Amino acid sequence: MTGKKKKVVIIGGGITGLSAAFYMQKEIREQNLQAETVLIESSPRLGGKIQTVHKDGFIIERGPDSFLERKTSGPQFVKDVGLGSELVNNATGRSYVLVGDRLHPIPAGAVMGIPTQIMPFVTTGLFSVLGKARAAGDFIMPAGREQGDQSLGHFFRRRLGNEVVENLIEPLLSGIYAGDIDKLSLLSTFPQFHKVEQDHRSLILGMKKGLPASNQKHEPSRKKGIFQTVKGGLQSLVDAAESKLTDTRILKGIKVEAIEKSGAQYSLKLSSGERMEADALIVTTPHQHTAGMLPDKENFQYMQEMPSTSVATVAMAFPEDAVSIEGNGTGFVISRNGDYTITACTWTHRKWPHTVPKGKALIRAYVGKAGDQAIVEQPDHEIISAVLEDLNKIMKLDQKPDFTVVSRWKQAMPQYNVGHQEEVHKMKEKIMNNYPGMFLAGASYAGVGIPDCIDQGKSAVSHALDYLKKATL
Repeated sequence: MTGKKKKVVIIGGGITGLSAAFYMQKEIREQNLQAETVLIESSPRLGGKIQTVHKDGFIIERGPDSFLERKTSGPQFVKDVGLGSELVNNATGRSYVLVGDRLHPIPAGAVMGIPTQIMPFVTTGLFSVLGKARAAGDFIMPAGREQGDQSLGHFFRRRLGNEVVENLIEPLLSGIYAGDIDKLSLLSTFPQFHKVEQDHRSLILGMKKGLPASNQKHEPSRKKGIFQTVKGGLQSLVDAAESKLTDTRILKGIKVEAIEKSGAQYSLKLSSGERMEADALIVTTPHQHTAGMLPDKENFQYMQEMPSTSVATVAMAFPEDAVSIEGNGTGFVISRNGDYTITACTWTHRKWPHTVPKGKALIRAYVGKAGDQAIVEQPDHEIISAVLEDLNKIMKLDQKPDFTVVSRWKQAMPQYNVGHQEEVHKMKEKIMNNYPGMFLAGASYAGVGIPDCIDQGKSAVSHALDYLKKATL
């Protein structure tokens, strides 16, 4: 990359765009490239759905509260921005499923709801005798012959039956995507389950073989949880990354209204009235917004029609002695057959003890899912009232919360429905042909978790630099 300095513009300052800017700057420095980076974010702050509230000694996340440690790009990014010493794992404890009006412990050995230990499933009250017998059919059932994609619901009902799906797998999996398990794509969400079936025939036996030996005991003793966060809240990760972008021009509160191809470059129309030229683009905005920037949006119909779900969270602070909670649990999910507004609840003071002052409790409830999003549109006091009504059916709350924090995320959870992977592939091919030098990344495409978004940001950096190097040859 020689001659005139090349400009890379990153559109969208959520975790995908922020990590892309960080690693782009890193590569430019280390390779001594003749290139500069601009990061444009339409809101007044970076970080997207990552937002942390500090109030009365509480650390409250409005968006995601953690990431999986085993997905190494998450903890690596924390270390790269200088916060490695601030990493903390969640405290361990039982998680529950609410079926009817009773909390049932998730059976030991369940991996995303799939049994890998026999006795905990035989003895659990989550399923009837017939439901357990149906799930045992997985041991003798042949591998599926479906070609192409299928829904998570279809896949798991075929392997394990309706009861296991309705009372365990669906509450766990749909909670991640706030989606309908009978529409969500297997290949776009959990392709590893399809591979396990094809490789081992039995899903249960295949998952069991894939576990480390230490996790195959009847009562696994894990000293630390599988999730990580940053002690000061995930907002501190955003702030630390932003502080490192000393060679990157950051524009906040400015929206890219249109992207136009101009010869070998791109011309961006900004809401400030300015125009900006770019040699390469990394676009990390949600799919609906991305489609709106393109002059030929009719050629990207999937981007316009891909659904998203609205969700909200309600964080409630209490004195610890005002809250009575079963056992040593850290939270629960709810069967969709239950008559509840909330979809899940985290006893945050147990899962993340560092986030609350001594003697205090923090409860975080979740509302909104595919097909049931009206609650998100209600005023704060109505959401809080509905959540408290649900919680009082499940646990004992002796007083009203000291304070609450309601967070709404409208059209924020992209739905990877059946066929998503193929549609994204076709869409990216169109982008490559019609807009060479433009690269899409973010939660709309290949994973909604923090590490997934970081991985996509890093991949886009690699593709953008390869493109610029080839363009100068």
